[in-house]
Amino acid sequence: MNPRWLLPVDGSLPALRAVDHVIAEALATPQELEVLLLNVQHPLPSDISRFVSADVIHDYHRETGDAALASARAQLHAAGIGHAEHVLVGEVAPTIVDFAREHDCGQIIMGARGLGTVAGLLLGSVTQRVIHLTDLPVVVIK
Repeated sequence: MNPRWLLPVDGSLPALRAVDHVIAEALATPQELEVLLLNVQHPLPSDISRFVSADVIHDYHRETGDAALASARAQLHAAGIGHAEHVLVGEVAPTIVDFAREHDCGQIIMGARGLGTVAGLLLGSVTQRVIHLTDLPVVVIK
């Protein structure tokens, strides 16, 4: 099994339960795991980005992404599990899948649904799309 796991988080309770799952698995696995913590920010609409500098937009995405990663970061740190953090901008599901492929991840562990709308009430629309778009194992945590 590839010891590099992708953990996309958005700050939601299901995402934090996925962090708990990764911690439990990491502590129970004798093999050293590499955890990649990822937050994907939606791009700002063009009518906003047309009037705001690229630096301001970059800072906004970085600050918002860091805030979304904060609880997951604290949980992993408290458990003594090393990780790398990434904040990207793009369409969420394809960005997650592309990142996992580019970084040779062995699996994706994510919450059943995140901060999205009611459209994905039972299984979040992002989670559904990730499952559909990737051939990697996806562990979905309720």
